[in-house]
Amino acid sequence: MLRRKFHHHLGFAVRGSRGFAGLLFFLVPGAVFSQEIITAVAAFNAVSAQYGQVEDYQADIRIATRSQTMSGVVFYKKPNLFRVNFSEPRDQVIVIDGASLQVYLPRQSVTMRQALPRHNEAGLAAMASAQGLNLLMRSYAISYMDSPNLVPLEAGSRERVRKFRLVWRSTEEGFRQIIISVGENGYIRRMEGITKEYQEIRYDFTNIIINQGIPDARFTFDAPSSSYTSNNFLFEPES
Repeated sequence: MLRRKFHHHLGFAVRGSRGFAGLLFFLVPGAVFSQEIITAVAAFNAVSAQYGQVEDYQADIRIATRSQTMSGVVFYKKPNLFRVNFSEPRDQVIVIDGASLQVYLPRQSVTMRQALPRHNEAGLAAMASAQGLNLLMRSYAISYMDSPNLVPLEAGSRERVRKFRLVWRSTEEGFRQIIISVGENGYIRRMEGITKEYQEIRYDFTNIIINQGIPDARFTFDAPSSSYTSNNFLFEPES
């Protein structure tokens, strides 16, 4: 029951560390695309070149499904620290400290903890390097949505983005298709995915700040002692 509630509240199914690591890739800013970049694969490769320059990252995040909208602030620090402080649902928290994942659900007074694999090519550390891009390129066929030109983010919007379409190569991936919109400033502005179960989910990132010197302490989370703790709710840890 707790596992179903967790997946419902977040709006996406986490399939082991690989699925969650895939999400982290999209939270990292991309490259500024020049007029000389022609192919979608080449443009997507340009994103990887920026990874070494991103030490930390902060943005407002909005996650929307057909039934629910969530919002908050996301933090990332190289190589594998991640946190989301939600304002809706209020006080909900997701934290990755490099070794484990914690999800605090205040409405249920539940803390869910998951030990993450130490050795995994799809691990969180890989998402902060060119390896993360290579993983996606192996797993998805990449093309421009329509063309390499800048287009409105959505109908009636003055905000212009470049859109990429990623289509899965294998049914083992968490998303059948992902549309990534990259703003004129070179940052991931929106990600729209269709899950294996044909559920639609959209991530919006605004007010992006990079390399501000986020302290490691930001990724430390002590759950209230009154909350119930569920360990290894996604998969069994390595022995």
